[in-house]
Amino acid sequence: MNEKQTVAPESTAARVALWRAIHVRVDAPPHVLEDEIGLRLVAPDEGWRKRPDMDPEFTKLFRASILARARFIEDLAVEQAALGVDQYVILGAGLDTFAQRRPEVASGLKVFEVDTPGPQAWKRRRLVELGFGIPDWLRLVPVDFEAGDAWLQKVEAAGFDPARPALVVSTGVSMYLTREAIAQTLRQIAALAAGSTLAMSFLLPLELADPDVRPGLEMAAKGARNSGTPFISFFTPADMLALARENGFREARHVSAAALGERYFADRTDGLRPPNNAEELVVATT
Repeated sequence: MNEKQTVAPESTAARVALWRAIHVRVDAPPHVLEDEIGLRLVAPDEGWRKRPDMDPEFTKLFRASILARARFIEDLAVEQAALGVDQYVILGAGLDTFAQRRPEVASGLKVFEVDTPGPQAWKRRRLVELGFGIPDWLRLVPVDFEAGDAWLQKVEAAGFDPARPALVVSTGVSMYLTREAIAQTLRQIAALAAGSTLAMSFLLPLELADPDVRPGLEMAAKGARNSGTPFISFFTPADMLALARENGFREARHVSAAALGERYFADRTDGLRPPNNAEELVVATT
């Protein structure tokens, strides 16, 4: 892909990266996740901290939710690697920085980052410019979903072995997909080798969200709709668990925001904690 075909990441992906950096800069240690590499990738204008969507107090709940899911996924990847799983697929990778922040773990895996071609070409260029490079164990796999590309076929062409167990993760993506598209992805992953694991985040119906976070979620939904990428799918935990089991997974469990709050935020005194009933996770195994 040539230089003209690179496209900067979606504003939502850039925002998530900057919120991670704000956590390190304004929230007291211990930090749930230390990630300023995404900030280096984005390289925003000098006044980025003054943007309304970067206000530390306004973004606190959303920042905590992003940190909670990212830390859980990272811990899951480390856990799976220790169990001998050596393939890690990130669907909708965006500005994920696991490979750069945790090379001591990632270098023992084959890490497949799946994303749309333009933003991925941009990320590839930025990784090279910043000196991280693209090591052999990191496979950037461009998939044009709108053109009908089959992500699993593309990942296999990049060296993925469907006969070996894998960890597959998808966060911040399901709300943009139809229920049938999600079900199809679940079926594909459920057909992978025994011992494979999926972790997927999902958005609960907005009317179930805690009152203090609902206005922000409604604003996010409006912004997504106005930008041409509306939120399409919402699930209760029971719905998501049923969908995973109906589409071939042997076991599925719900990881609630409350559980993540207890795991990663229990000793904090600054009020930083993910909101309940907003974005939560399902973990399913083959």
